Amino acid sequence: MKTYNKNLIVTLDDLDALNHVNNVRYIEWVNHIAKTHWQKEAPTKMQNDFYWVLLSHHIDYKHQIVLGDTVTLKTYIKSCQGVKSVRVVEVLVDDKICAYSETKWCLLHAETNKPARITNDIISIFQ
Repeated sequence: MKTYNKNLIVTLDDLDALNHVNNVRYIEWVNHIAKTHWQKEAPTKMQNDFYWVLLSHHIDYKHQIVLGDTVTLKTYIKSCQGVKSVRVVEVLVDDKICAYSETKWCLLHAETNKPARITNDIISIFQ
């Protein structure tokens, strides 16, 4: 299993009225790291032929994140079966998991907008 990481620093725009990271921001981070991972690893032709849509999203919030914290978004593919994939995103501060997300995605053909079986070529990129 290959992991992909991205670091960011929490800004005022990330905070809610309680001065910790807004729950909506976590969801945006999960979507962003998934898209960035696909764009970094998949060849251009594959990106042109296929795209992913989100089917379901689950996130567990474990610890607050506040202004100035350096956050590491760590993602990897947990499983692929048929047209669906499960992606994990861990949101960490100082190696402590502050949030854990599992999202289910469906691969679609760009030309037909219909589900596409996840091939071994795609699986090999992420494992």
